[in-house]
Amino acid sequence: MTRPLPTVAIIGRPNVGKSTLFNRLVGKRLALVDDQPGVTRDRREGDASLLGMDFRIIDTAGFEDEDAATLPGRMRVQTQAAVDHADVALFVIDARAGVTPLDHEIARWLRGSSTPVVLVANKAEGKAAEAGLFEAYELGLGEPVAISAEHATGIVELFEALRPLIEKDEEEAWPEEGGEEEEYDSKAPLKLAIVGRPNAGKSTLINKILGEDRLITGPEAGITRDSISIDWNWDFEGELRPVKLIDTAGMRKKARVQDKLEKLSVADALHAVDFAEVVVLLLDATKGLEVQDLKIADRVLQEGRALIIALNKWDVAMEGSSLYQGVRAALDEGLAQVKGVPLLTISGYTGKGIDQLLKVAFDVRDAWSRRVSTGQLNRWLESALEANPPPAPKGKRIKLRYVTQTSTRPPSFVLFGTRVDMLPESYRRYLLNGIRRDLDFGAVPVRLTLRAPKNPFA
Repeated sequence: MTRPLPTVAIIGRPNVGKSTLFNRLVGKRLALVDDQPGVTRDRREGDASLLGMDFRIIDTAGFEDEDAATLPGRMRVQTQAAVDHADVALFVIDARAGVTPLDHEIARWLRGSSTPVVLVANKAEGKAAEAGLFEAYELGLGEPVAISAEHATGIVELFEALRPLIEKDEEEAWPEEGGEEEEYDSKAPLKLAIVGRPNAGKSTLINKILGEDRLITGPEAGITRDSISIDWNWDFEGELRPVKLIDTAGMRKKARVQDKLEKLSVADALHAVDFAEVVVLLLDATKGLEVQDLKIADRVLQEGRALIIALNKWDVAMEGSSLYQGVRAALDEGLAQVKGVPLLTISGYTGKGIDQLLKVAFDVRDAWSRRVSTGQLNRWLESALEANPPPAPKGKRIKLRYVTQTSTRPPSFVLFGTRVDMLPESYRRYLLNGIRRDLDFGAVPVRLTLRAPKNPFA
């Protein structure tokens, strides 16, 4: 049974930007916005996401001091009901206009409410908002969170203010592993692109996988021009697993690509990489690894795609063991950002290793699509910091406080702390490698963004 999302109500006097903030958090223009006050009358609800934290958001009418029998009075009753049933209330004021008598009245009412309140000073961009930010302390609701809903600034600070209130019990508020995996269907067709230099055997491999001469092949390099997509079912232990195979044109060194048609073919191949979930970089085992192969691999990883390296024509390769070890060492050195990319040996001519290639491709996609609960992530962070605390450059201590996963495919994380701009790249790599190793992400590309709270009064 799915646990209901926490509820956050946005309240404030008319025209402080409540609906603009609502639209920002739901990611759509669901609420009407205009300079004229009082546009919103009924409560409007939507599903919001803030840096990977999900909740239900309610936009309310502007709070006005009117008799309950009047329209503004009935709107105020609706607002009060929304706050009573919410887990958190976002009290929005206009930092440029400063604190008004009505803001004071709303604050008095909220201080008597049992609902936790986060004070939000909207329209806080520019010097015109400084006086209003200082005045906000008069409301007795703590430090204001300075944001601009229109320009999407202060989002990190809003996240940090909301998180402890939404996550009263962290393990309740955040799903356990697999709890948000409904979006990822492991039985959906695997989008698998085959890339590599010309004549590496891409079309031959796909023909062998399909069991028919579906694509034109031959000794001449560059036969394939367009990226060809083919739907196919792989029989894995009696279960048919759908695959969308994508054959691409060979990618030569940029300096050698002069022909306009070849330039278009390479561009089409790069577009196929963007479309794919898993990319197989095919190497010609008779020629070994070249700089161009590393450039292609690096491009795939930069695009955030899961990568597999396959040594093709293994049936005719010489000194296989030393060749494999040499390619493995060169990959680990040349692709330092992702250690241990799967390296397989196959033959598009005999079919050797094809089943293993497809099994690894499905496993890699699972890791690429994986989400880890925030509770598990922060337990890992605690142990990683205990095992190897961050350095203190120039005697200044770096505090790493909290990590959350913001997205999958590729797995992306945000780490919050102080002085993160002083964190050495070597320590960032230590954290990235720890995420891959300890949280079972393997050799898929993982992104880690460092964030520090901003002081609006600095």
